Amino acid sequence: MKFVHREENRLVRNYNHETLWIEPWGKNGLRIRATRLANMRNENWALLPQGTSTSHISVNENFAVIRNGKITAQLTSEGKITFYNQDKKLLLEEFVRNRENTTKPCSALNIHSRELKPMIGDNFCLTARFESDPNEKLFGMGQYQQKFLNLKNCQLELAQRNSQASVPFVLSSLGYGFLWNNPAIGKVMFGKNITEWTAYSTNQLDYWITAGDTPAEIEENYALVTGTVPMMPEYAMGLWQSKLRYQTQEELLNIAREYKKRGIPLSVIVVDFFHWTKQGEWKFDPKYWPNPDEMVRELRNMGIELMVSIWPTVDKNSENYQTMLHSGYLVQVDRGISTTMEHLGNTVFFDPTNSGARKFVWEKVKQNYYKKGIRIFWLDEAEPEYSVYDYDLYRYNAGSDLQVGNIYPLMYAKTFFDGMQNEGQKNIINLVRCAWAGSQRYGALVWSGDIYSSFEVLRCQLCAGLNMGLAGIPWWTTDIGGFHGGNPQDKAFQELMIRWFQFGAFCPVFRIHGDREPHSAPLGDAGGGLCPSGSENEIWSYGEEAYKIFKKYILLRQKMKPYISKIMWEAHKNGTPVIRPLFYDFPKDAKCWEVEDEYMFGPSLLVAPILYPGARERKIYLPEGPVWKNTETGESFQGGVKISCDAPLNVIPVFANNDVDVTLNVSHGQKN
Repeated sequence: MKFVHREENRLVRNYNHETLWIEPWGKNGLRIRATRLANMRNENWALLPQGTSTSHISVNENFAVIRNGKITAQLTSEGKITFYNQDKKLLLEEFVRNRENTTKPCSALNIHSRELKPMIGDNFCLTARFESDPNEKLFGMGQYQQKFLNLKNCQLELAQRNSQASVPFVLSSLGYGFLWNNPAIGKVMFGKNITEWTAYSTNQLDYWITAGDTPAEIEENYALVTGTVPMMPEYAMGLWQSKLRYQTQEELLNIAREYKKRGIPLSVIVVDFFHWTKQGEWKFDPKYWPNPDEMVRELRNMGIELMVSIWPTVDKNSENYQTMLHSGYLVQVDRGISTTMEHLGNTVFFDPTNSGARKFVWEKVKQNYYKKGIRIFWLDEAEPEYSVYDYDLYRYNAGSDLQVGNIYPLMYAKTFFDGMQNEGQKNIINLVRCAWAGSQRYGALVWSGDIYSSFEVLRCQLCAGLNMGLAGIPWWTTDIGGFHGGNPQDKAFQELMIRWFQFGAFCPVFRIHGDREPHSAPLGDAGGGLCPSGSENEIWSYGEEAYKIFKKYILLRQKMKPYISKIMWEAHKNGTPVIRPLFYDFPKDAKCWEVEDEYMFGPSLLVAPILYPGARERKIYLPEGPVWKNTETGESFQGGVKISCDAPLNVIPVFANNDVDVTLNVSHGQKN
């Protein structure tokens, strides 16, 4: 075929200033790149380096074909790409409407599938178009604060914000997975009539597609090319205690001692933000935290790990600002004053795309935290949270924010992962407020940001967590109870807290946090005394009834640790989501593709959270195949039915299938 040839393992087309590459990448996967520049760029972005995949290529006068395992791409003489699985079933095809296209009726619209519109310099505004199947269901894409699990007919911003994580991998009910391998700011529209991906400023088109017979196979193919999480350390599988914010060392230790006194197992306790002298100095304020070494030792003797908050902000009055400014370690501002966030000072974010900046920050953290025995960090503000989300304003060492901005949280996580790994640490886990495709391989545990305290927001978190797992980020958590608001003495909030806590017990990480009302005053006017604190947020802060329920689910979580270890191993080994929609484990049951308010916690436990105030029962669909046992009552049901289940205040409905490998029997509760 004219203009098309084979280069080693790759199919190449050169036509009218466009160079197109289609090549095997991983198992059952193809990587597609296109550019109008003289040379193709070689950044792998989310992808790991190419392995030993072997393609089968044939070229004739009408079309060319390239196959890697279960996926085949056909390239027509006009340049259109169509993807098929091993059974020759159509998976995805480019959207073309012009007179040259022979695979669709001729059209005067003159719309091309791959459009690179030149901008100033070597940048282009990129649009990639694909045909849409109206009946297709789409999942993944990271974390968006909305009520939709199925993303078909949604438009999503490809940008990071507080509580929004753009992780551009989508899983289709048609049997393929698609990674938009481009960190540029943009958008995607999964329309009824067209699927359209846009990058506002980039050098080239870059995406990866895979085929699989099941959602699990597609996810595993994706994990092979982007990486998996480490094995979660055993200590991280229990309860994490946090609030906004423990103001002193003694206050935090007293909370830990109270847990120990009550016989309540605690895994992690948190020193939140503004425990430091100034932003960008990354060290304890000795006035409020006089002996961190001893604090770490006492906590560890109680079996508790200490996590400390790290912000990427650097105050202009801090001791490191001038050095970082002169070294080029800070985010640049293309116009106006060099301030990227205003919060108790004028600050600039450090630039983790600069290897020197990553090393500089880690060395400060190593000296002031790591050497004191701290082995887990809270990487806050990871989007980063600009005071103004004008993405065209900021610039990194790797390029403009418009070109590469979505990669910031990945590189932030890499800063700490590399430093900790170089110290010989294994099973690394750090809490991060945002992520991009590939963040999982740097030990990123993502939480859903500064969300509000309401049942409506709780419902959004279920969708966010399930789609995050399908986007390849299996470690995910929320602030139990929501972050903004909520008075522990308010009965309505106590109900929300109980229902959220029950949901949290069946999330990858079980973590209580929030900015509760009313606030207490700051302790001082500088350093660690600048910030106020929220109200109490411990399990005994919500009244005796709530305390008993919280204790029940903490002990249940402890009992499930052998089971949790197994599903964490699957996440590490294969990239398997810890929580996932029903269709992941039961893809042949058509009804499972419709259920959006239940989920699987590992392969054996079906969880049906209570998502509405006042609800004391709910409808539950039990997938076809196994027998399902209500873990609270012991009652059994044959799968393939919808049932009505009691859900008193002290119960979240959980069902185990026949293959369950953990006993969940706990004391039966009474209706409330």
